[in-house]
Amino acid sequence: MKFVYLTIALLILIVCPFSDTGSILAEEQAQKGSESEKMDIGQNRVFYEIFVGSFSDSNGDGIGDLRGIINRLDYLNDGDPDSGRSLGVEGLWLTPIYSSPSYHKYDVTDYYTVDPAFGTMEELKELVSLCHERGMLVILDLPINHTGDRNKWYVNFKNAHITHNPANKYYDYYSWVPADASLPAGRHFMNVSDMRVEANFSDNMPELNFDNETIRAEVLRIAEYYLALGVDGFRFDAAKYIYYGDHDANAAFWEWYIGELKKIKPDVYTVAEVWDSDSITERYAGAVNCFNFTASQASGLIATTAAAGNVNKFTAYIEGYIHQIKKLNPAAMNMLFVANHDTDRAAGYLTVATHRMQMAANLYLLSPGSPFIYYGEEIGLRGSRGGASTDANRRLAMLWGDGDTVRDPVGATYEKANQMPYTVADQMKDETSVYHYYRQLLMIRKAHPEIAAGDYRALNFNDTKAGGFLCTLNGSTVCVLHNTTKRAVTLDLAAVTELSFDTVSAYIGQGAAKLDGTVVTLEAQTSAVLR
Repeated sequence: MKFVYLTIALLILIVCPFSDTGSILAEEQAQKGSESEKMDIGQNRVFYEIFVGSFSDSNGDGIGDLRGIINRLDYLNDGDPDSGRSLGVEGLWLTPIYSSPSYHKYDVTDYYTVDPAFGTMEELKELVSLCHERGMLVILDLPINHTGDRNKWYVNFKNAHITHNPANKYYDYYSWVPADASLPAGRHFMNVSDMRVEANFSDNMPELNFDNETIRAEVLRIAEYYLALGVDGFRFDAAKYIYYGDHDANAAFWEWYIGELKKIKPDVYTVAEVWDSDSITERYAGAVNCFNFTASQASGLIATTAAAGNVNKFTAYIEGYIHQIKKLNPAAMNMLFVANHDTDRAAGYLTVATHRMQMAANLYLLSPGSPFIYYGEEIGLRGSRGGASTDANRRLAMLWGDGDTVRDPVGATYEKANQMPYTVADQMKDETSVYHYYRQLLMIRKAHPEIAAGDYRALNFNDTKAGGFLCTLNGSTVCVLHNTTKRAVTLDLAAVTELSFDTVSAYIGQGAAKLDGTVVTLEAQTSAVLR
């Protein structure tokens, strides 16, 4: 692969043949590049989720750690958007780093200490500082719906009940009912002494009582501590379980909580896990950004569209979804992902060999808002629950291929024979690899800020599965087109928009794109950006 680089800021010329059957090209006029450089995408940036214990091990104990992430920053973002040598992500989401007895750390023992297996608070500060130097944001996973049963709050809570001391401040820290009380439908309670304690996820994860103002102050204090440290925001775990089954109460809590966080840091970045249908997540959207689960996973719109599905249906959905969430909150962002630490990995059901994996990446990374890549997705890492029914199989060790000693997490049973054989080191040497595909795809997004932060309008092409959309930012409009099928298509832009375009500024996929007047020829499994 031959690279001819001047600067991405000027967008003079990038010519990158991607494979024998396809190519990526980005060519812009200097004037347009100068305009794009001035465009502010705000928080509409590409994040990279790191399951910390499985990413990179710096000290040889087999467990990923903060120093391992620091050591890999040049891989993620080397701070030079013109270099073309890093993946180019713009933010990191770290799964919980707090002290905890488990490998996943969602059962927090102490919110104010970094788990020793992951490193130190000083290393967290160093990571945040280095990311900021490179223009990256860092958000922490903050599970506040429940704690671990070794948390001092819970130990003191139990002691307060054992000693029958309701005056103890910890007496109502957790959600509980008397042992002889009838239990609310659908909720799980465990027997503890003469009471039952709510624990919907696990008996070692008791649920906090958010009717207690002291608890509200506690969880606010935790967030304030990390914001003061320099962290840019949070991903909130299990956001719809603050009050189990009561979405109105949950939404009211998040409206209060996010409102308080904005008093501390007006530009705090927040995203919540509300694993449910759009009709439910919309009830939270006025308060907090929510991941889009409708589009994710094997049965979601991203995967089904990438598998030669109808792009027009996908873009119509995205337009409607963005319109709805922005009606509820003008600052709301479209938060797309294809897989994360709680789902089977995308490379297992989309597959790199069929190029459906790459098309899925085109669909969601070339969409507005703040998309999330799951670590290893960019190399086609596989992992699924399978018959073992363990999430550890979805959180397998990153395959670096350079001597990194990180190991699979405790409980993982995924067959090595089912894992893809190519490491990061292998793929960095192979210019046709999925790693280079993701890297180039992020370069295209970066070169066209209209995609990240522009106003979105779906284009409806009749009698074809190929489709696309317009994105307009500060008076500049780009047209993004996708052909997920295995046949070339011809699209007449004059049939769907009065705007005219004179340049194919980028294309990526298994073929090329050509513009002749208002007619675009888009080869099989290929996406293009027009100016």
